[in-house]
Amino acid sequence: MKSDCQQTTACQERKKDPIEMFHSGQLVKVCAPMVRYSKLAFRTLVRKYSCDLCYTPMIVAADFVKSTKARDSEFTTNRGDCPLIVQFAANDARILSDAARIVCPYANGIDINCGCPQRWALAEGYGACLINRPELVQDMVKQVKHQVEDPRFSVSIKIRIHDDLTRTVDLCRKAEATGVSWITVHGRTVEERHQPVHYEAIKIIKESLSIPVIANGDIRSLKEAENVWHTTGTDGVMVARGLLGNPAMFAGYEETPLKCIWDWVDIALELGTPYMCFHQHLMYMMEKITSRQEKRVFNALSSTSAVLDYLTDHYGIDWTS
Repeated sequence: MKSDCQQTTACQERKKDPIEMFHSGQLVKVCAPMVRYSKLAFRTLVRKYSCDLCYTPMIVAADFVKSTKARDSEFTTNRGDCPLIVQFAANDARILSDAARIVCPYANGIDINCGCPQRWALAEGYGACLINRPELVQDMVKQVKHQVEDPRFSVSIKIRIHDDLTRTVDLCRKAEATGVSWITVHGRTVEERHQPVHYEAIKIIKESLSIPVIANGDIRSLKEAENVWHTTGTDGVMVARGLLGNPAMFAGYEETPLKCIWDWVDIALELGTPYMCFHQHLMYMMEKITSRQEKRVFNALSSTSAVLDYLTDHYGIDWTS
């Protein structure tokens, strides 16, 4: 685990309380947990463009607790990286509590992934299979809240919905009764991938609870985010692929502005982002503003210097200024 802030001062830097944001009456704009992508550099970028709250990629709690190497590679932060939620994959309350205690000085809260539909996660008892184990979810929420002394430290869950929505409402009410801080609802079932999002289901869940709810699924612009917010009555919206393609989306841009690409280059170079990640993010960002031929050339570039030369030649972006 890497941080440029001392443990004794980190908590003082976490002044923005997500719970207060959710009760502000304003749309809370959230960057989703994305494996490989929602790391420190990308979180730093989207925060410059009106993103209110960021999640880390999903981290397997058992590995995080056991391995210093895992902590150093999976969780990097700094003083400007807040408010921040660390998302864990877990199926054991004690292990999750241990992981929460480790990150507590550096984050505003943790989130339990109860929505990942990937086969490996389900086989390990992580992710979306937890929506069928409400008692385990309750136990994990309860244990973390008991073990972490900071009363402002949040414990949230991110879920998918059941075919029978009454089961989802029951799960959410049980989590609420245990003290979960908020719930993010991806409006698809475990089996659904690209089918339309069930926003009406998210609305029903929100109306069944007293705690904040975040809507998630297929939001690609600020206008869509605002529409989903109004339609569902939720307290915030969470975006994944929409932000990958346009990190300035929450600031109202319809496509990635050149200034945002420039900012990404500066941030990524300053934080030492590995080339593969640096290049992949640019490929996503430039999807809408490049021709097929330009994509073919840009996507084949194999070094940071080649990318910087390309950007300078094609867009006049001078990263040295």
